[in-house]
Amino acid sequence: MSNDVVIIGGGPAGSAVSLFLQQAGIRSTIVEKDPFPRYHIGESMTGECGNCIASLGLRDEMIRKGHPVKWGTAVYGPSGSVPFYVPVRARSPEGNLVDASTWQVRRSQFDSMLLDTAISRGADFVNGEAIAPIVRGGAVTGVKVRTASGSVAQIDAPLVIDASGQRTFLARAGVTGPKDRGAYDNQVAIFSQVSGAVRETGRTKDDTLIFYQKKHHWAWWIPLDDDTVSVGVVVPKEYFTEKNESRRDFLARELRELNPGLSARLPEIRFTEEVRAISNYSYQVANFTGQGFLCIGDAHRFIDPVFSFGLFFAIKEAELASAAVSAWFNGANRDRPRPFAEFESVSTRGMNAIQDLIDAFWSQPIPFSVFVHSRYVDDCVDLFAGRVYPDEPSPGLLAFRKLNRRVTESTRDIARLSSLST
Repeated sequence: MSNDVVIIGGGPAGSAVSLFLQQAGIRSTIVEKDPFPRYHIGESMTGECGNCIASLGLRDEMIRKGHPVKWGTAVYGPSGSVPFYVPVRARSPEGNLVDASTWQVRRSQFDSMLLDTAISRGADFVNGEAIAPIVRGGAVTGVKVRTASGSVAQIDAPLVIDASGQRTFLARAGVTGPKDRGAYDNQVAIFSQVSGAVRETGRTKDDTLIFYQKKHHWAWWIPLDDDTVSVGVVVPKEYFTEKNESRRDFLARELRELNPGLSARLPEIRFTEEVRAISNYSYQVANFTGQGFLCIGDAHRFIDPVFSFGLFFAIKEAELASAAVSAWFNGANRDRPRPFAEFESVSTRGMNAIQDLIDAFWSQPIPFSVFVHSRYVDDCVDLFAGRVYPDEPSPGLLAFRKLNRRVTESTRDIARLSSLST
């Protein structure tokens, strides 16, 4: 079995890159072991993520399916009142910020729609588990797959795209650099869905809400339809362990106690889904492109999910990767040892920008709020939308980085004084 490209993973990153490649006339085979539809969190889109979906010709389908419309994100402080709000706004052809919206999505439906669309437009599909890359002469040239029937098949391709998400297939196989834990490596997310909650009204009724208690202790609220809301809390693992509660009891109590703005919206907690838990650590994979391969989305990096950038990076990097792959098939960079180095650099630049945004949010929430609301409003709107790839950082992003450096230097000085005193 062979094709132009073999894609590991049929989630949003894998399905989207297949669709973008199809637009460029490049054939692909998607390998996915899990049956769809499947439960998944990460249900909120940024503005630029919605634009990517529209560029795939799926805007009408999103509207037809009735996905809730998101106009922005509201973040509530510990008191539960007076949130800071970041609207979803787009850039007009003239460069001005204009009103815009995007979507919230029930991932079981959304992921199935993307995969079904990719297959209907010509992608080959293999229901199986990628078990090992095929490497010849220092280049990845395909993948071995254990099919649903238990047999082992070989798929040959001049290019392998790892869209395996947190399974990080190529990193685990030792093809990329090592997988290093990031700054947020000791958290757990406990989550479910509820019905009968007190909802917002008006145009912003389906916006994302974030409820902050303290550093690394927060909750999300993402409407999925007229009655169902995705809710979850993220806490340090030690805190979850110390409570010695079942996942269900832990989540119910946190929804009542974490933030008054959240508890007011849930006078009665009615779970409509199993209460689940996942380790919520961040990580980064070095050298995630090379001869015959590249990784996209969570397959090379996962950042603290507080502002819901996971789905954006999966689909936007699919678009960026497809352009790089198309150029490669047309002869660009064929003689280079790392033919996709520019894609890697651009992807890293975008993720670094969001990492800087999140670091500033956690370390300095008051200056962060000032930047968002008054000092660098337009720049912050661009960052939250996902416009994070310009060659030159905006003044707002530079300000966040300066803030983070001060925190780092202060922490280093405290540690040095502490060592001297001992």
